[in-house]
Amino acid sequence: MKAMRHAMILEIIDTMKIETQEELAAELRRRGVNVTQATVSRDIKELRLLKVLSEDGSYRYATAERAEKGVNDRFIRIFNESILSIAGAGNLIVLKTLTGSASAAAEAIDGFQWPEIIGTIAGDNTILVIIKNIEDVDDIIGRFHEMIGNRK
Repeated sequence: MKAMRHAMILEIIDTMKIETQEELAAELRRRGVNVTQATVSRDIKELRLLKVLSEDGSYRYATAERAEKGVNDRFIRIFNESILSIAGAGNLIVLKTLTGSASAAAEAIDGFQWPEIIGTIAGDNTILVIIKNIEDVDDIIGRFHEMIGNRK
């Protein structure tokens, strides 16, 4: 019964905007599962559900994987909107960004988990990207340009 309820909870939060435990309990009851608020609370902990910010500014339950994807999507959007220039030097790439957005853009780069990238260092408006092999620099620069729509 518990496994079925957990599967149902995951399906509900994936397809509906559920903001509270009470809403989740009500939806489970509507589907024929008799639950208490305490049971729903335990299920939320066991499933490791999180409250995440929705696009409309409200909060909703989501799995950790979905929450992480939402964060990554925001970082990628920030990356796309904040990069001003890209230049390579040896096994390094220097990205110039809008003032104050380098850290978020660097977080997006780190989130890509590209094996060619050793790491990033971000200042206020500059990101240093360290590439393992100098041969990969042009490819990485090309990927960055594709992401931002080939603007220089």
